[in-house]
Amino acid sequence: MRILFVTLGIIVADQITKFLVKGISIPIFGLSIKGLPLGTSIPVFGDALRLTYIENPGMAFGIDVGGKLFFSLFSILASIGIFIYLFRVRNEHFVFRLSLAMILGGALGNLIDRVFYGIFYGEGALFYGKVVDFIDADFFNISFLGYHLNRWPVFNIADASVTCGVVLLLLSHRKTKQAEEENPTPVEISQGERDPVSTSESPGP
Repeated sequence: MRILFVTLGIIVADQITKFLVKGISIPIFGLSIKGLPLGTSIPVFGDALRLTYIENPGMAFGIDVGGKLFFSLFSILASIGIFIYLFRVRNEHFVFRLSLAMILGGALGNLIDRVFYGIFYGEGALFYGKVVDFIDADFFNISFLGYHLNRWPVFNIADASVTCGVVLLLLSHRKTKQAEEENPTPVEISQGERDPVSTSESPGP
């Protein structure tokens, strides 16, 4: 289960970057970070990559189906499920466990926002916080049935971790399947197949 250090690293990196963007003040520790005004957009590599601070009440990449409480509770249940599954497959190969650890880290990173940010920043009740997004990347133009997309929805490290984890999980599963097809597990041969017995009668003396 040392793979959970990957999960912890993702959570720490995700939360630190969000505090730097949103700002944080903890007088007891003498910590005060101003952050950025909501809606600020700063070019990093021209228009290809921008730092754009928005807050998302829904799921990853701005997907919003249901309400804040629903997503908070859903994230908790999903995180518990992933953790239990990760424990059950703790002896599987590294890439498979790594993908699950990345998905878990991203889920927990955004879960912290949804559960605690409302209270921490005085913006809402428990489970009613908003997720901080800030990575704004350019994207090739897509036009389909009247829908046009020219930039990727603004996201954060947790979103990126979940996406990369899912892709890695699919690639890992495909590689495992191919290996099983190339090297099938030997099936125990039945006793009858190992020692065939002729149905003809043995000749008499």
